Amino acid sequence: QVQLVESGGGLVQPGGSLRLSCAASGILFRFYTMGWYRQAPGKQRELVATITSGGNTNYADSVKGRFTISRDNAKNTVYVQMNSLRPEDTAVYYCNAESIISRVVYWGQGTQGTVAS
Repeated sequence: QVQLVESGGGLVQPGGSLRLSCAASGILFRFYTMGWYRQAPGKQRELVATITSGGNTNYADSVKGRFTISRDNAKNTVYVQMNSLRPEDTAVYYCNAESIISRVVYWGQGTQGTVAS
């Protein structure tokens, strides 16, 4: 059974930081591109960042220079370090795993990140 379990969300003030983690099980982690997506109230889910097994990264323009995605293939875990947070970063953040072989996609249950004074 595939599980993607996110953690690390919470409430932070503008300018603050959060670090989200996503622990994967039930997949051959090294064969998956991992990603973070987010969905704000009333908006569509959008890409935050992705990282390949080899460490190549891609970021949404809105988070470039502020967010850093990383992965630990030995721990089957992907992270996103979010700095200089803004109120518009408030969203539910979802972990995503896409197989590089079959293109099957799995999603986590999401974790809330709220940026407010």
